[in-house]
Amino acid sequence: MIKYIERTRAYYAAQGYPAYQWASNNIIPFAAMRKPLSECRVALITTAAPYREDLPDQGPGAPYNGAAKFYNVYTVPVTPYPDLRIAHVGYDRKHCKADDSNTWLPLKALYQACKKKVFANLASEVIGVPTNRSQRITITQDAPKTLKHVQALQADVALLVPNCPVCHQSVSLIARYLEGHEIPTVVMGCARDIVENVGVPRFCWSDFPLGHAAGKPHDADSQTATLAGALQLFTTAQDAGTTVQSSQVWSNNDDWKQDFMNIENLSAEQIEKLKGEHEKTRAMKKKE
Repeated sequence: MIKYIERTRAYYAAQGYPAYQWASNNIIPFAAMRKPLSECRVALITTAAPYREDLPDQGPGAPYNGAAKFYNVYTVPVTPYPDLRIAHVGYDRKHCKADDSNTWLPLKALYQACKKKVFANLASEVIGVPTNRSQRITITQDAPKTLKHVQALQADVALLVPNCPVCHQSVSLIARYLEGHEIPTVVMGCARDIVENVGVPRFCWSDFPLGHAAGKPHDADSQTATLAGALQLFTTAQDAGTTVQSSQVWSNNDDWKQDFMNIENLSAEQIEKLKGEHEKTRAMKKKE
C-alpha cells in the first residue's frame, strides 16, 4: 500500500511548501440503510471534470492541466454518456493512460447492475465535486451543495469515486456530511490511508494506481467486480469505518508503487520545474 500522506508531504516539502494537514477524524457518522438496496436509487458522485473544447489537451495521456479545474459543484445528465475527464488532477499518469473513463466513472457497470436489479435505478444526473485543498470550503460549501443535489435527485444512497490524493479527501469529507444527513454512502478509492484518516462509514479499496478506483482499464470484468464489491457494502457494512479490500491485483509486481509522487525518483532540476508548474496553477486559481 502506498502511504499517500507521507508521500505527498515529502513531495511538496522538497519544493519548499509547508506540510499540508490532512483531515483526520476519530468519530465516524453512520447512516443505516432504511430499505433494501434493491429498492434504492443510487447517486454517482465524481471528481472528474466536464470536457471543454476551449482548453488545452484533456485527452488520453494529457499532462496535468490546471486550466481544466472546476471550483463549484455541478450536475450533468447520465444520458447521453457524459464526457468527464481527469486531466485536471494528479492521478498516476505513468500507469494510467486515461483512455477508458470506466476506470473513474463507473456508469456502464452501474447500468448493468441496475439491469440485474441490484438496485432500483440510477439518479438521472452525475454530481461533480471539486478537488479542494481547503477542507473548510469542502465542508461548508461543497458538501451542502452536494446534499441538495442528492436530495433533489431523490437518491437514497450515494457512491463517491475520487481520483487524486486530495480528491480522496474531498469526497470522504462529503461522504461524512451526507451520512450526517441520513444518506448512506460508499467511497470507492485507491488511497486507503487518506480515506481512513478522514474517516468514512464504508470504503471499497482497490490497491491500484490512482485513476482506477472503478477497476482496470478496458477490463469489463474488473470494473463489474469492483462495482459489485462497492455496492455490496451498502448491505453488509454494519459499523462505521468498514473497509473492504478488492481481491484484484494490479500486476505481477509492485513496481508501480515506487513511481507516484516519489521524491526519491526526481532530480533537482525536475523538482524546480514542478515548483514552477505549481506556482502557475496557484496563480491561475487566484484569478478565478
